[in-house]
Amino acid sequence: MNEMRIATLRRERGWTQERLAETSGIAVRTVQRLERGNEASLETLSAIARALDVPVRELFAAEDGAALDAGVRGLDERTEAAAAAAASEQAARDRFVAGFWSMSTALGVLFGIVTVVLLVLHVWSALVFLLVGAYWAVRYPVGRFLLDTVMGPRLDRRWPLSHASSAPVRAAR
Repeated sequence: MNEMRIATLRRERGWTQERLAETSGIAVRTVQRLERGNEASLETLSAIARALDVPVRELFAAEDGAALDAGVRGLDERTEAAAAAAASEQAARDRFVAGFWSMSTALGVLFGIVTVVLLVLHVWSALVFLLVGAYWAVRYPVGRFLLDTVMGPRLDRRWPLSHASSAPVRAAR
């Protein structure tokens, strides 16, 4: 295969082999082998390229793009397509979770309004306000439990390229 530029790109960033290994999620020994010129899988090359924030073709010293193996040439496009699909799935999952928290907030507000109306009409006693407080006290822990244990696995199956994100949860609290 072609000569690799991994060591050069790593040094340009001032990174150690350990930092490149940690950032890319591969073993230090693998980085060392690659820098000595050993062959690597397309997945490993893709992980290194992502860590270095360069296209896979930049890892090779070949000046003629036609000299690269067909699998390497197409890897950038496949990696970009996979990243776009993962971003789309993550956005859909985040919208679902944000909707869940919005719905729980709307239910709490509706419950509070109904309680006030019933108190004004003297249908219930003032102790009902304790129920409203209890709802708001348990809303987040119960919602988190439902998202993590009940809905989480279903969301993982529906959007396998996504992951549980806490960003929408914090905004909805």
